[in-house]
Amino acid sequence: MSSLNKGLERVEVDLMWDPSPAGSVPHDLDLIAATYTEDAPSGAPAYLVHFDSRSPDGTITLSRDSRDGKGLGVDERLILELDRLRHRYVRVLVGVAIQQHNGRLTFGDIARPAVRIRNRHDELAAVDFTNVGEATAARVAEFVRDDSGAWGFHAGVHGFDADPTTFATIMGS
Repeated sequence: MSSLNKGLERVEVDLMWDPSPAGSVPHDLDLIAATYTEDAPSGAPAYLVHFDSRSPDGTITLSRDSRDGKGLGVDERLILELDRLRHRYVRVLVGVAIQQHNGRLTFGDIARPAVRIRNRHDELAAVDFTNVGEATAARVAEFVRDDSGAWGFHAGVHGFDADPTTFATIMGS
């Protein structure tokens, strides 16, 4: 499909948080992207992108990964080249999951967690997790391809009480 409306092209999702207090176990948050096809726009994703992985065609990559929040600004960065994503993909979700290595941690337990979402140089959203403080994971962005082929953004934060593996399978429901 061809359109004069370009929509979103290259989106960056930045995740930041402050390190845990000295002497305590490091807090490890992870960005996760899930893709959905026109045949299955919800439910289980077609594929996931998270730490140590990227999309099969290289259009979604995690360029920074922190295990402790000591990234001096941006701790994790996910890059979505939506304009290059194959047309069979119609929905991309981005979420944040807290690793649960040493007991249950929620966003309320993490010092200053935040996400910034930008399309090129334009800020689309800023998320501070205030409304999902009791959650262990959250969907922070939804990108949807319209009938013309252009990508749009739907803001909104939705909290989940799930470990990272479970969250990755249910974030699109």
